[in-house]
Amino acid sequence: MEKDCGAWINLLSHKVKKRLNATLQDLGITAVQSRVIYYILVHCQDGPVFQRDVESAFGLSRSTATGILQLMEKKGIIRRESVPSDARLKSLVPTSRAVEVNAEVSVGLEEMERRLTKGLSSGQVQLFREMAAQMLRNLDEWAREAEKGEEAPY
Repeated sequence: MEKDCGAWINLLSHKVKKRLNATLQDLGITAVQSRVIYYILVHCQDGPVFQRDVESAFGLSRSTATGILQLMEKKGIIRRESVPSDARLKSLVPTSRAVEVNAEVSVGLEEMERRLTKGLSSGQVQLFREMAAQMLRNLDEWAREAEKGEEAPY
């Protein structure tokens, strides 16, 4: 039986995470933490970044995001700083260690991308990105329909 799209995506995701985790092990971070570091570094330039931003950007539950961020804080990759306008809020501030780690992660991600797309034309890579983006939009729409109770049965 031929694999459906979901099975292929799951298989690719598992293998990419496994390979990235092995590559990043020497840095003491996981693939997810590497993506969060990059996100915080990029978005903190536009203003404060909060845990809820990370949760939203990566589709994480509050408890999962808390665990990831606590480990990153413990490893000296980020700091949590109080926001003057609301003492309950803590912004996520990257440390110099985050910048160092991100530079090393970038090398690993470039190698991953090179290996992943080996043998594919730039047009095929672009088509894959467009198809994956559409699949993501389809799943987001399905989730919104389910929240509203509009979901159609099989």
